[in-house]
Amino acid sequence: MTLKTKWIDILYNAATGSRRVRNFFTPIGAIFYGLLIFVFVIIALYLDRLLGLTDIFPGKLNIILSLPVFLVAFILIGWSVQNFLKVKGTPVPFNPPPQLVTSGPYAYTRNPMLTGVFALLFGFGVLFGSVSLLVVFTPIFILINVWELKAIEEPELLKRLGQDYSEYRQSTPMFFPGIGKIFKRRK
Repeated sequence: MTLKTKWIDILYNAATGSRRVRNFFTPIGAIFYGLLIFVFVIIALYLDRLLGLTDIFPGKLNIILSLPVFLVAFILIGWSVQNFLKVKGTPVPFNPPPQLVTSGPYAYTRNPMLTGVFALLFGFGVLFGSVSLLVVFTPIFILINVWELKAIEEPELLKRLGQDYSEYRQSTPMFFPGIGKIFKRRK
């Protein structure tokens, strides 16, 4: 059994295990992910300082530009969490919704919450004027998440949700819906 298969099985067993186990792992998973984001921001800011990279936006332009990005990020994250909570699930893969969620933002993208998190990181990059966060660490964070989704989460979702998830995955983009899809869904 490969390490990848073991991780998929661990995630599957946690997601299908007792409520007590899922509830135990939920805050641990949320805290870990939040700390990972925090570490990425701190390392990027440290690297900017170390390399002498200065604020890329003059005056308070960074605040003005970051506000709409934060607004979009928080709307996506909040809307995604709300749709999970409606069906008694959480955003943490150890305690997912008991069924496939395809409503709300999930009608447009399979991972709207992560799209919101990516926007949040980008917003922090703009707010802090961090070249490293904008062009190095946010793209690395996105690549790590794409790898984890493809290697671990999606195989677990296929194992747990079967054909429903397979069809959803084929018809719905991973992060960013095309403009046509947004208007098509609204009709």
